[in-house]
Amino acid sequence: MFNIVRNVVVARPRLASSFARRASASIHTLPSLDYPYDALEPHISGQIMELHHAKHHQTYVNGLNTAEEAYAKASSPKEQIKLQAALKFNGGGHINHTLFWKNLAPASHGGGELSAGPLKEALERDFGSVEEFKSKMNTATAAIQGSGWGWLGYNPNTKKLEIVTTANQDPLLTHTPIIGIDIWEHAFYLQYKNVKPDYLKAIWNVINFKEAEKRFVEATQ
Repeated sequence: MFNIVRNVVVARPRLASSFARRASASIHTLPSLDYPYDALEPHISGQIMELHHAKHHQTYVNGLNTAEEAYAKASSPKEQIKLQAALKFNGGGHINHTLFWKNLAPASHGGGELSAGPLKEALERDFGSVEEFKSKMNTATAAIQGSGWGWLGYNPNTKKLEIVTTANQDPLLTHTPIIGIDIWEHAFYLQYKNVKPDYLKAIWNVINFKEAEKRFVEATQ
């Protein structure tokens, strides 16, 4: 039986304090993309990519910087606790999207191509076939209520690849993220309206499997 996990993440003090320790030392910035906004067309439109990156991700960066600054200045544990939701939401949004952009590549630069190697072998071992994995990943991600993320994660305990989902902008903490798919409406609605399955089918044409394999190899070492 393939393992599809609903990963519910609660606000964790160590995550909040990890962000806060850097608050006075650094400012988070929006990462640049390795490709133009329109490079993923026709699968993801340039309009969506520009709004998603320059507006939505930037909002998470701004929110994280604001929350960290406030956390560093908080005068009591109670005030710090009040800020943990903002740290988790904006910090998770920044972490998830930074990973997501690296998760994508234009078809002209290998997007959608999974060559023979350790990742393909592991997918076939843990899911039966690559196509079976994609089908199960799409089903689990489409079933998310509201907004969230679908993940292919490496479980360090079972030593297997597993499909995991997280709500809202919760980062994946129980597994090492290998592939993440954003199922917030801002990731697809302008192009695919409310038809999530079409978006999920299309995104595999621009998944950067080379980056995913790199993460997988690092996780298993």
